Amino acid sequence: MTLISLPLVAPERKVSGFRPLKVLHHFSKLVEDKEDTEQVFHIIEATKGRRSHNQAWGFIASDEGQRFIAEETDIPGMLDDHARWADCGPNTVAAHYIAFMKREGLSAAGLVAESHKWLPADARHADLTEWYFERLRDTHDLFHVLTGYGRDALGEASLLGFTYQQNHNKGILFIAYAGARQIKKVSGTKAPLFAAIKEGRKLGKAAAKIAHQDIAALMAEDIGEARARLNIGKPEVYRQCLAILQSEGVAREQLTLGGSGAQAA
Repeated sequence: MTLISLPLVAPERKVSGFRPLKVLHHFSKLVEDKEDTEQVFHIIEATKGRRSHNQAWGFIASDEGQRFIAEETDIPGMLDDHARWADCGPNTVAAHYIAFMKREGLSAAGLVAESHKWLPADARHADLTEWYFERLRDTHDLFHVLTGYGRDALGEASLLGFTYQQNHNKGILFIAYAGARQIKKVSGTKAPLFAAIKEGRKLGKAAAKIAHQDIAALMAEDIGEARARLNIGKPEVYRQCLAILQSEGVAREQLTLGGSGAQAA
């Protein structure tokens, strides 16, 4: 079945709104086992409210959205095809993305597989709304590359602040602030962690929607020019926090909160 033949909303899809008890249940499991990335997907699914869906439907109806649907580009496959970007210059988004993914031992396909662990094929909706939410998931690591946020716990939490302003999923914001609180609890740091989350939100609100871009064209852009075009500012407070944590003797690798699970954003 082609994308263009899918309905906007499958008959069985329900927009349930914010389910706080479900969120708290899964967050408590995430805190118990910070590598249990499945819990992040549950939290995000429990908080896809009307605003997130309205944004999805608005983009789907746009000229750009319709073009991307007609093209049926496999974003994870395209991003993981590193040979495709071999001719791109050393300062392109593609070059920085490939370096980031190799350094972190990640793949776009791995993120898809992680999301499918808890939501099997027969439980996913065959509609264009699902296509949009998958697009948000599939571009997560591009968010890291373009914003400069690392995969340490504070980097993930700050990026979730940025991501919330991009997709308006309240679960994303919940994890961001809960993550900062957990870092504070574990480390006792004097770094302004919540200010880093607030900065992420400010940067995300000012920036163009990354998931709405032509990803193939974006990959070929000079990364500085791409950041300027998308109006992505520098995460200065986040970097200050990292410096303070380092001065306090807290190593970045000591701080984890669900690792790559935040990629569900």
